[in-house]
Formats: sequence, structure tokens, C-alpha cells
Amino acid sequence: MCQLLGMNCATPTDITFSFKGFSQRAGITSDHSDGFGIAFFEDKACRLFVDNQSAVESPIAELVRNFPIKSRNVISHIRKATQGKITLENSHPFMRELWGRQWIFAHNGDLHHFNPRLTGRFVPVGNTDSERAFCYLLDQLVERFGYTEPSIHQIFTALEQIAPRIAEHGTFNYCLSNGQALYSYATTKLHWLVREHPFKAARLIDLDVEVDFSQVTTAKDRVAVITTEPLTQNEVWMPYQPGEMIVFQDGRPIKQALTRVERLEREALNPELKRITRADQY
Repeated sequence: MCQLLGMNCATPTDITFSFKGFSQRAGITSDHSDGFGIAFFEDKACRLFVDNQSAVESPIAELVRNFPIKSRNVISHIRKATQGKITLENSHPFMRELWGRQWIFAHNGDLHHFNPRLTGRFVPVGNTDSERAFCYLLDQLVERFGYTEPSIHQIFTALEQIAPRIAEHGTFNYCLSNGQALYSYATTKLHWLVREHPFKAARLIDLDVEVDFSQVTTAKDRVAVITTEPLTQNEVWMPYQPGEMIVFQDGRPIKQALTRVERLEREALNPELKRITRADQY
């Protein structure tokens, strides 16, 4: 499967340190070498770079490793293909427009027998299960809210209902952003941390590189990093629980959903909750 990297910040920040370590997993410290991509938000729009070359070999990835593009929301992906050919159109992250904003989505996992009914508003360009899931997810948001943009908390509540239904088809770990916040969900493996004042030094696991963040930050800075596997060896990473959803804004988690186990326990106590959350299954 693939690996994910997300960053959400209080102030515009570059991701070069994290991406240098993350990209080593595209053929040096691991075998996720079937393409890569990264998106940097600037308010409603974003800079999206994708390549069907690995993040080790791609000249685009080399640019990202060395050029400090600053953003408050970043999503990156290195691919190990399970469904779909190794082509540009199957490289994550994927981008679509909704409510006058660009939305970015990247998925780690493998969905089986996942062929939802799509309205045609969002149509896959490639042939991955991941892009189908993205199109379905956005379709469901439009079905709930129409063409009036909802709040971050309303979007989170909707995703909390949609994601578990998709996850019934297999492994569904993802990062999603529209530039306002970064939404994340895990059925198997994701980790997160927050770097904030007073900052300390961090050393990468995949590369012999260390940065003392206290020397390059201010008290106003705060950065949340989300990744499949921890990137540093001397920081405390928080693992997601199966079925956990977290939304980050301004470099910190602002809302967390029930895990799958907690949800099943609550539904067992009140069967009506199960009927409500599954009433609009595809």
C-alpha cells in the first residue's frame, strides 16, 4: 500500500524537513516507488505536483526537498500500487473543486468491491479505488449540503458518517483538505504530533538529518504533522486508533470522532443510531 504525509500550520511553513525523510521511503528505506505527489494550499487554491516516477528519482521531488514552499495545509503521498496502473492520472493526491475551493485527497489502503453510484458531478480520471472514494465522498457532501458551503464542524460530522461506510470495503486511511483545515481518518495506521513553542530539535529516522526548530521558528508558529509511520526518532508520535477521525486547524487538533470500537459499542446500546447512520448507504 501507500504512505501519507500531511501538515497543518498556524502560520505558513515549509515541509522540506519532513519531506526529505518521507521521500526516502520511495525506494531507499522502503519500496513505495510507484509515483508521488504533493499539494500546497494557498487559501482556496493550491500548487499540485504529481509524478509517476518515484519520489527518489523524480526531479519534481528534488525541487520539493530543496525549495521551501510555505503553506498552512500540505498533503503528500508516495504510492505502492495495489489497484490501477503506474500512470500520472493514478498518482495521488487528487484534486477537485467544490464550493469555490480546491479539495485535495490522498489515500492509503485497498478497497475491494467498491463501486458506488456516482452522480456525475465528480468523475474519476484514473482507475484507482482511491479516486473513486474521493469522488463518492464529495458527492455525499453535496448531497447533504447542496451548494451552500458548510462549516468545518459540519463537514467533519458528515465525514464521520461517510468514512466508516467506505472503510467496510477494506483499508481506508486518508488525508483531505480544502485549505481551511486538514481532515484525517485511519482504519489501520496513521500517527500525528504537534510542534509548538518551546520548540526542540528533531532527528529524522530515514535520513541522517537533524533540525533545531527553536532556531528557525517564533512563538506564533505551531505545526501538526500527520504521517503513516513516524518520521523522527526523538519525538513522541500519537497513533490513531482504528476508526479514529481528527480534523486539524491552526496546527492543532480541534475535533476528534469516535473510533470504530466506540461507535459499535454505542450502537449496541442504541440500535437506532445504527439505522440512522446507514440509512443513506449507497
